[in-house]
Amino acid sequence: MVKITLKDVGKQYNSDWIFSNLSFSITPDSPTAILGSNGSGKSTLLQVILSSITPTLGEIIYEENGSIVNVENAYRLMSISAPYIELIEEFTLIEVIDFHRRLKPLYNNLTAMDVAGICQLEKNSEKLIRNFSSGMKQRVKLALAILSDTPVLLLDEPTSNLDQAGIDWYIKLISQYQNDRTIVVSSNSIELEYNFCNQIIDLLKYKSIPETDVSLLLF
Repeated sequence: MVKITLKDVGKQYNSDWIFSNLSFSITPDSPTAILGSNGSGKSTLLQVILSSITPTLGEIIYEENGSIVNVENAYRLMSISAPYIELIEEFTLIEVIDFHRRLKPLYNNLTAMDVAGICQLEKNSEKLIRNFSSGMKQRVKLALAILSDTPVLLLDEPTSNLDQAGIDWYIKLISQYQNDRTIVVSSNSIELEYNFCNQIIDLLKYKSIPETDVSLLLF
């Protein structure tokens, strides 16, 4: 069981504050949706939570079963699916899954063919990823993240590039693998993406300049 706590977190690029004064906790009992329009900073916040980007202000505390986890090791607890994460185009579907399995174990020791079947892409198992449609690639990204045996799951706009059948597939898959996991979903307010979340973070409410930065402007 993993708890992630953000304390007065802010991220600045050049002179622009993407967000600031963010404080909240995420636990398996509080799956969290980060809402905002394109360019609002959702993906940036998700990467801050992932620990791949360092916040400008504030701190993030990771706890596993009550014990503090060093920031440098936090990534081991997490899996992520995001539009900006690319699959290896020169690999077949089976090769992509096998490569991923070396980095992150899968639930119940699922095989590559098991995952291909769950994606409903078993007939494309030997097809190169570069020949997949955007919707097929999105299914693979989501499956690799959701099926990874990690206590934390981060999903960035999970229904992007999915048709209605793909959205139904995503809803079914996440419902099967959400229990006892700390989950964060970023969304353009597409409710189907996050309707299982009971904590909502609207980034539009966190656009103010931090007080520490305002004080610098007074001199």
